[in-house]
Amino acid sequence: MKASILSAGVVSLASLFFMQPVLAVDVLEEKNIGMELARDLATEAILACREKGFSVSAVVVDKHGNQRVAIRDDFASKFTLQIAEEKANATIMSGLKSGDFRSMRGDIRPELNHVDGVLMMVGAVPIISGGARIGAIGVSGAPGGEKDEACVMTALEKFEDRLAGF
Repeated sequence: MKASILSAGVVSLASLFFMQPVLAVDVLEEKNIGMELARDLATEAILACREKGFSVSAVVVDKHGNQRVAIRDDFASKFTLQIAEEKANATIMSGLKSGDFRSMRGDIRPELNHVDGVLMMVGAVPIISGGARIGAIGVSGAPGGEKDEACVMTALEKFEDRLAGF
C-alpha cells in the first residue's frame, strides 16, 4: 500500500514538471471585420438611406470598437459621423442593437451617455459572421433612429452571403 501511494505521489510530482502552464494563452486567434466588407456595408447603408431621401453618415467599427470605415453622404452634417460611431460603440459594449440596449438599460442610460465615445441612441446593429460578432455599424442623419437602423438592416441583408461565416 505504501509503495502504491509513493508511486502515485512520484507520478503526480513528475507530471508537474512536464505540464504546460494553462493560465494564459500566448497567441490568440479571432474573427474581425475586414476593410472591404466594412467599406461595402457603410456604403450600402448610406445608399439605402439616400433612396429614402435621407442624407446620413455610416461608421463601421471592429469587434473592439476601433473605427474601420467612416463615410459621410454629401449633405449629411459633420456631427452625424460622431453620432454614428458612438451608436456603434454602444452596440460593441452591449452586443445588442443600440436601440435594444437603450430600452433594456433605461436605469443607467443617462450615465452611459457620459461614457466617452458611447451614445445610447437607436441606429446601430452588431455585425455577425458565422455566429461571431465581428463589429458593428452605426448610421446617423435620418429623421429618427428607427430609420437609421432600417438602412443598416438593408445593408446587412444585401451582404448576408459574405457574412455567412466560414
